[in-house]
Amino acid sequence: MEGSSSNHFLTTLLLVLIFTSYVNRISGAGQANTEFIRTSCGTTSYPRLCFTSLASHASAIQTSPKHLAHAALSVTLDNTQSTSAMMVKLAHTHGLKPREIGAMRDCVEEMGESVDLLRNSLGEMSQIKGSNFRLMMSDVQTWVSAALTDDDTCSDGFAGNGMNGNMKSIVRGRIVNIAHLTSNALALINNYATIHG
Repeated sequence: MEGSSSNHFLTTLLLVLIFTSYVNRISGAGQANTEFIRTSCGTTSYPRLCFTSLASHASAIQTSPKHLAHAALSVTLDNTQSTSAMMVKLAHTHGLKPREIGAMRDCVEEMGESVDLLRNSLGEMSQIKGSNFRLMMSDVQTWVSAALTDDDTCSDGFAGNGMNGNMKSIVRGRIVNIAHLTSNALALINNYATIHG
């Protein structure tokens, strides 16, 4: 009976050691993935936003520049789509001044174009292969750069004093955030293109 109890204890101890080793290995990989994101984001114009927007994707990104660029593009597209939907709703708000209505309409159009460009870029990134790499990356870089221009154009429409202060701050805040995410995604795409090329 005593030998059986001793064997049970040793078996349990062995299982605990194996489990602890496995958890430590996963934790170490998770820290490496997170550190990879932090270091890569250091090359962007908005490193803090870059890290906070991508850290939750660390397990999918691992230490892959391609997965990092893809995740940054995906996060940017998601945020652009939600901002575009918000802009459509705000454009139908009662009591807007003619200048505000015009800016909102222009911005809705710019955001729609930005969504299309980012969606095209994400699709292209998913299909990049060897011999077509440079051509496909060039398309992605051009489209993301154009999306950034759309963001800036939209933001410019809300400059000046002829706007409702509350709406102006809400819209500009969201658009500036999108522009920063787009800028970061473009930087990470450029880094990936440089590393691969």
